[in-house]
Amino acid sequence: MRTSRSRNIILALCFMGALFLGVLVAPQHFTPSNSTAQMIQAQISPATPPAIAAEAALDPAPQSAAPQPAVPQPAAAQPAATQPAATQPATTQQSANPQAATKQAATTYRAIDEQYRDRFGIASNEVLAPSSLPNTALRFNERDLLTVLQNTQAYFQAYSTENPDIQRTGILGTQGVTVANVLDTLSFMISTLQEDISNGRPIRLKDPVFVNANFRVIRWSAYNPEDPQETLVRLTKYAVFTHPGSRTRTATYNVPLYQLREDAEGDRFYLNITKQQVLSGIYESGGSLQGRVDPLVYLTRESFEDAIMQGTILIKYADGTSAYFNVDRNNGIVYVPGIDPYQQRRYWYFRPVDNIQGYGHQFEKKIAIKPGVTFAGDVLNIGLGRMVVLEHSTTGQRELKLGVIADTGGAFLPNLHQLDYLAGVFGDRNEFYNAIRSLPEYSKAYFLVRKSN
Repeated sequence: MRTSRSRNIILALCFMGALFLGVLVAPQHFTPSNSTAQMIQAQISPATPPAIAAEAALDPAPQSAAPQPAVPQPAAAQPAATQPAATQPATTQQSANPQAATKQAATTYRAIDEQYRDRFGIASNEVLAPSSLPNTALRFNERDLLTVLQNTQAYFQAYSTENPDIQRTGILGTQGVTVANVLDTLSFMISTLQEDISNGRPIRLKDPVFVNANFRVIRWSAYNPEDPQETLVRLTKYAVFTHPGSRTRTATYNVPLYQLREDAEGDRFYLNITKQQVLSGIYESGGSLQGRVDPLVYLTRESFEDAIMQGTILIKYADGTSAYFNVDRNNGIVYVPGIDPYQQRRYWYFRPVDNIQGYGHQFEKKIAIKPGVTFAGDVLNIGLGRMVVLEHSTTGQRELKLGVIADTGGAFLPNLHQLDYLAGVFGDRNEFYNAIRSLPEYSKAYFLVRKSN
């Protein structure tokens, strides 16, 4: 009996010991898992763009929890944002790898149209990637570029408050590029050009070594939802054409360019009046809106369509004088890509100007631009004042062309696959075609952003 009783006592002690050890071990294995916010924050390294960090900040503050043991994660695992939190524990390896963290936190950019409606989404890393320029000198007219950069900078300084469109970071915001970075880039380029021009020394912005050392070079791969396989940026060309015209209607010059009067914004009657209605005489004698607008000049139909398409026109009169006219306001009807220009319903009203006008939210507040250094692009989804380098080799030798986005148009909202290059002022189409013959239809493209100190 003593033996049996001893055995029972020993068994009881073992059982109690096992329970005691279980109490000690259990908290290490059954503490609740990390919150989603903790996992997102763990994957955001200091190198992650602010736009990504801002999205993570929208999550609730993480609750305190006991440290978790590192859990190996398969190489093919999906980012935490696409998996339930419990299946995606953060690991020390992920947190210590900025490139992997940035890839896991990759954002989808939502492109908008001119009415701020969501049109499509694209993963930012499919459009933008770090790069560098090849060892080829950049080509541009330094004085013309300086003028356009100064005019663009002045526009930002004067109208940033009243025009929120230029405060959008666009798709470059997914790479951590802010509007402040854009302004810093403009300022640095302006001061660099001023120093080099005034001192008569080589232009440093034409040196690819200087550019690579002082600027982030971001490769732009085009994205067109209708042609997703094309990664080169489409380069169209626009111009100011010289056309004959008349101050009065004649048998030859019988299509007017109209100017809105100062009281037009009272009832905004011009909205939704189509180009076809205007050409049918709605503003002329006997028309339902007779006298509401003023004719500026009379053109042929071909010259009229050129003015509508190009935005600026240089008119030469029979008496030897000439005048520039530039678009002012449109009828609120969107431009439809792929439709014949003569059938477009969008109509523009014009005003006389002293030079070629680019982007501006109001007519009196437009940027004066120069040919050869100006691109028209999507100012909502890419942005005003973004510096672009095109790389092409249509002549058999590699060329790099530097310019700035300082203009826009109806075909660019939204548009992440195209730029329009201001080629110059030409007397006719043949002269224009000869001038652009060496320019490509598609090109590699890069954005330049000054490196932070």
